[in-house]
Amino acid sequence: MKFAHLADCHVGSWRDPRLRDVSRKYFIRAFDIIIEEGVDFVLIAGDLFNAAVPNIESLKLVVSQLRRLRDGKVPVYFIAGSHDFSPSGKSILDVLEQAGLGVNVAKRDASPDGKLSLRIFRDEKTGAGIVGMVGRRGGLEKSFFQALDSRHFADFDGFKIFMFHSAINELKPKELANMESFPLSLLPRGFDYYAGGHVHIVEQADVDGYRVVFPGPVFPNTFYELEVLKKGGFFIVEDGVAKFVELNDFPVRSFVVDCNNKVPSEVEDDLRKLVSGKSFDDAIITLRLKGELISGRPSDIDFNDVVSLFYDAGAFVVLKNSAALSAKGFHSLKVNADNVADVELEIIRQHSDQNNFGDDITKDVLKALSVEKLENERLSDYEKRVFSEVEAAVKDFMRK
Repeated sequence: MKFAHLADCHVGSWRDPRLRDVSRKYFIRAFDIIIEEGVDFVLIAGDLFNAAVPNIESLKLVVSQLRRLRDGKVPVYFIAGSHDFSPSGKSILDVLEQAGLGVNVAKRDASPDGKLSLRIFRDEKTGAGIVGMVGRRGGLEKSFFQALDSRHFADFDGFKIFMFHSAINELKPKELANMESFPLSLLPRGFDYYAGGHVHIVEQADVDGYRVVFPGPVFPNTFYELEVLKKGGFFIVEDGVAKFVELNDFPVRSFVVDCNNKVPSEVEDDLRKLVSGKSFDDAIITLRLKGELISGRPSDIDFNDVVSLFYDAGAFVVLKNSAALSAKGFHSLKVNADNVADVELEIIRQHSDQNNFGDDITKDVLKALSVEKLENERLSDYEKRVFSEVEAAVKDFMRK
């Protein structure tokens, strides 16, 4: 028996058109390999799409690849994940199933005592039994596991697979400590392979009689995942042996730039040194800037000039993250207020010691700047009116 185990494809996730194209290529490449390997069936353990109602382009991509498998008589078994799950119980997966492109195995059977009983699907070619549980946002599927009646699973003869889309306490990495999860013991016992999804890690674990496998995403879905994973992939499982298949046609090169006690021009010089003499053929570049500038602001750094150097060196796409970059003298404020006006007043109050003009003129200018454009008013007339309001507020302050 030979099958493929994918999860977290998140088709349609990237907004950047270049990364969306890479994600698309990785997804197609995964199906190329699956067909080349001649697998008996395919498991997709949740989050095939990035949304319960995907856009047309995402749907066309998935349909085209699932049709390749259907034409090759390779069945596909899937479950809804936290992204493609719908609270109504209906999702685009139902449409794919209706079209004969796959089987949603997360289905219930009636239980005499009111507990949750999941249906077992038997793969015709291999005789394997496949059971699935949906994933929900915030780990809300935990209550389903707590109500699960698993007694009938023991009556099934043959290789048994349990598909789920949840984080497990014992297998959760420390960097995902805040992710909702539940103990391994909530998974029903007696299955030969637990096909996981949701946690974007590559993991094979044999713990207390559970053989749990997480394949990670087919392509990383965030800046952080690009930094950490640097590749996508999935598993091919043959005669019980799981082999990870890497998808890394576009290598990821990650750099962390220490900006502490530097001025913008020094940061620019550091970035230029990263490029000097190097080749980045078709690489995805991630730049993470950290620290506190000794003068100037993060916006003073000429990223356009530096990024162009990476592209000249052959980079496919360059991404930057400056969330941890700050400037001396600029600090975050905590404001407890219920509306925009109260927020503005509180910010003015907290900065009152730095305001040489007084709070009243600040409030008057903000009020003048907040006037709305009238219906059918020309933009030039609107701008003149705003300038006039500000000028009047300043003149009134000067007269006092």
